[in-house]
Amino acid sequence: MSKIAEAFQNKKAFIPFITCGDPSLEVTEQLVYAMAEAGADLIELGIPFSDPTAEGPVIEEADLRSLKAGTTTDKIFDMVKRIREKVTLPMVFMTYANVIFSYGSERFLSQTAALGMDGVILPDIPYEEKGEFQEICRKYDLDLISLIAPTSKDRIRMIAKEAEGFVYCVSSLGVTGVRSEITTDIGAMVKLVKEVKDIPCAVGFGISTPEQAAKMASLSDGAIVGSAIVKLCARYGEDCVPYVKEYVKSMKDAVRSVQI
Repeated sequence: MSKIAEAFQNKKAFIPFITCGDPSLEVTEQLVYAMAEAGADLIELGIPFSDPTAEGPVIEEADLRSLKAGTTTDKIFDMVKRIREKVTLPMVFMTYANVIFSYGSERFLSQTAALGMDGVILPDIPYEEKGEFQEICRKYDLDLISLIAPTSKDRIRMIAKEAEGFVYCVSSLGVTGVRSEITTDIGAMVKLVKEVKDIPCAVGFGISTPEQAAKMASLSDGAIVGSAIVKLCARYGEDCVPYVKEYVKSMKDAVRSVQI
């Protein structure tokens, strides 16, 4: 079993996302330690990109702030090296194909594995084009996380069949961001995946309150939250760590309250 799949064993998982380098890489490092202490089961680290097509304004602005501050992939790798001396939780990078291409796919993924990262999420790579990345990921024992959207319908089984680690269920159409209500039939999406493969399914895009997190965890194996956390980083800047820690704890508590 992959380390990512282990994060879901006998429990509902809470998965926070942050943008590396917003407000600074020093703060990002402290945020990872704080979120791990607060009960996160798996952490998504966003590598900023200048044109993040899947992101709403909150994460897009965080990416631009981070890039403006001089964040680079190499600096992120150095930070992860330090983090891995203290944090054993599964962690994945979320980024875009261009970031990997410009760094060199083999070089990027081999270094990602050498750092002790467990997988990558590439929201702009459709199922049909993931082959070359999947090949390199498998070579270095990294899980390439598949995303399914409410519009995937007939493709869900196809995607699920080859999925690794966990399946990222996109709860809403459009880009990432906080939503007051999630109307997608998550239960049906999860059921389709599980019919094909026994793999954890976690729901992301739009979750911001403990109530939403608990509801999504009750319909799946876990909840993913990004924009609401990135908003706290934007609001409190260098002082955001305690606020994020408290928020992650409240979300983990909500997810934990859901019976398996």
